[in-house]
Formats: sequence, C-alpha cells, structure tokens
Amino acid sequence: MAEAAKPKKSPSTAYVPEGVSPSRRAGRRYTIRLWSVRHSRTLETLYSLFADLFLKLHPFWKAVGYQRAERPVKFLERNVKGLLFDCRMCGQCALSSTGMSCPMNCPKQLRNGPCGGVRANGNCEVEPDMPCVWVQAWKGSRNMEKGDAILNVQKPVNQSLRETSAWLRVTAEAAKAKEDAGK
Repeated sequence: MAEAAKPKKSPSTAYVPEGVSPSRRAGRRYTIRLWSVRHSRTLETLYSLFADLFLKLHPFWKAVGYQRAERPVKFLERNVKGLLFDCRMCGQCALSSTGMSCPMNCPKQLRNGPCGGVRANGNCEVEPDMPCVWVQAWKGSRNMEKGDAILNVQKPVNQSLRETSAWLRVTAEAAKAKEDAGK
C-alpha cells in the first residue's frame, strides 16, 4: 500500500524565536522606561536641578575645557540616561519636552508625534510588543509641570551631534545666553 505523500516543508533560512521584537530589545528596558514616564514629574524636577548644577559648574567646564570634559561626562550621561530612558545619545535631548520618553526609541525616530500606525492597544506598528513612544510621551507630559512643551515642534535630528553630550552642549548654550543677557 502506498503511503500518501506528505507535503514538503519549505526550508527555513533563519531561526526566528517567537515573541522577540525585530530590534531584540530587552523587556526590562521597557519596564524602566515606562517607570520613568510614570514618574515624569519627579524626574522633571531632578532634571531641572541637575541642569542648574551643571550651569553653576560652567566656570569649571570652561577652565577644564568642554572638549576635555566631553568623554567623562558622555560616559556618565550614556549610563544614567541609558538606564532610565533607553537613551540613544542623539546629542539633542528632548526628554524635558516629551514626558521623559525618548523619541529616539521610536523605530522610525519620529521627533514630533506618532506615526499613523499606532495600534489600538497603544503599541508600535513596527514593534508590536513595544508601547508607542509617543503614546507614552503624551502620558508623561500630562504629569509634568511644563507638560505643554510636548506641543512645541522639535528640530530634525542633527546627525553630527550623535554620540556627544547633550548635557554639556545645553550647559554651554545656557551659559552663553546668560552672559549675553548680562551685557
């Protein structure tokens, strides 16, 4: 008796584990990132105090040289913001105006709001297991004192500032503005 021919399986070209997003980000990063959004008001206050401290340190940064300070400050910034916000070190931090949700975590790197593909459950269209960065940004901004800053249009990302310290850049700009106002 002849056996019925079994349909042949097409050969698989790559192993793709189930339940893993395309970018292979760890779930714990989402957890910490979402915690940061939930506590955006507290983080906004801490961020403001930290910015004031950095501005008070301007004479030190100037004496040492901003270029020489870049490496250790960038190391600190990458680790702190990387842990809390899953920072991508774009060099143009917008956390204070995006509800403490880093827009660079958007797979499409949109800086001014969500794309048209946000799923009904609030997740990303590109990475279905990831909460939409902009849905989270809106939630976080509603907790913040200066939450309406999310309505301000962000400039496009200047790729030449990638992998540089936004903290030092913002401090240098604030110090210059302060000096110019004093003249």
